[in-house]
Amino acid sequence: MSTTMLRRSLSESDLPGLPLRHRGKVRDVFGLPSTSLPADTPPGDYLLIVATDRLSAFDVVLPDPIPGKGEMLCQISNFWFEKTEHIARNHLTGIDVASVLPDGVDPSLYVRRSVVAKRLKPVPIECIARGYVIGSGWKDYQRTGRISGIELPDGLRQAEKLAKPIFTPSTKAAAGEHDENIDFDTAVRLCGAELAEAVRDATLRLYRFAADFAAERGILLADTKFEFGTDADGHLYVMDEMLTPDSSRYWPADEYQVGTSPPSYDKQIVRDYLETLDWNKMPPGPVLPAEVIERTRARYADALQKLAGISID
Repeated sequence: MSTTMLRRSLSESDLPGLPLRHRGKVRDVFGLPSTSLPADTPPGDYLLIVATDRLSAFDVVLPDPIPGKGEMLCQISNFWFEKTEHIARNHLTGIDVASVLPDGVDPSLYVRRSVVAKRLKPVPIECIARGYVIGSGWKDYQRTGRISGIELPDGLRQAEKLAKPIFTPSTKAAAGEHDENIDFDTAVRLCGAELAEAVRDATLRLYRFAADFAAERGILLADTKFEFGTDADGHLYVMDEMLTPDSSRYWPADEYQVGTSPPSYDKQIVRDYLETLDWNKMPPGPVLPAEVIERTRARYADALQKLAGISID
């Protein structure tokens, strides 16, 4: 049996005594009462964010987890949070995860896939930077010659690199619905001018830094999505996940070719498999073959190793 199949996975967090604030497609978010925090913790609201091994595709959570995926997502986010502290504050507190877990919970299941974070007020838009014309941006460009209201040169091909990265925000859709690309004026109406300009600046600075870093390691960062939040004093923080294969489109530089959709370090293997099935993309999702699970896990692990030099095995 493979090491992947032997690895313990976590599909759903079970932390008795901690209030569950939100269960997303991948992350479970728990409140942390003051009694759960170390005695010297500064006053404030804190969350325990757990990256599970759940996998979603076409907005449906599938029945099969990808063993170790949550650990890999958490570790690569933590790597980037540390690397980019000089550009933007982040939500990490440095509080040891093991110290806040309820009695009787096995720390080995949680410490590498969880963080203790500041509770922030989310900025009400998704903040996306694009360096290449691909995905929903490519579809918008084909239809209108623009992405999020930004006019682009005629004749761009699929996956072509842009002259400079662009900020293309989107809405935050309700569960079961899809985000929609919006222009900057709409972002201003949703956030206010000062906050919209601040997240645009931070998004593009973070993208440029990460794209340069990844390129030195043979990986192209085509686009990425950031989540931001503000504290009670109005300070801006990057939060949630950061520059993971789930929130970013990473391409192996040696497989990149303009005019095609390059292979990516994410769950594309799963999406490609699901497209071969007679499935209406509604719950419940289909069971995945072991080979698809293992290949998907290997792609995440390869990205983590190449970008951050981290192996979870």
